[in-house]
Amino acid sequence: MATEVPQLEGCCSPLTATVLDEQGAVELAEALKVLADPARLRLLSLVAAAESGEACACDLVEPIGRSQPTVSHHLSVLVDAGFLEREKRGRWAWYRLNRDRVRSLGALLQV
Repeated sequence: MATEVPQLEGCCSPLTATVLDEQGAVELAEALKVLADPARLRLLSLVAAAESGEACACDLVEPIGRSQPTVSHHLSVLVDAGFLEREKRGRWAWYRLNRDRVRSLGALLQV
């Protein structure tokens, strides 16, 4: 089941600047739903904290303490939502944080 990518860029002003319209609220809620899972937040954090700026899926299973298929599912949800970028190298996938996407969400939540 693919997660539809919420399009936050330019969708709405910071929450404190104006009242969200229905579409803006739906888009923001979809993005927040993606991040509302502890495993996904930890994966996002692990990738963001990687010294090289990227992390191999093979190195993300053990720290999360979930099965490889479960970790792959969560990584796919983060990629589909635009929070991570994926690059296949041989049999492994490597992940990088999409900083623009994370910044755009952060800008919406600024007070």
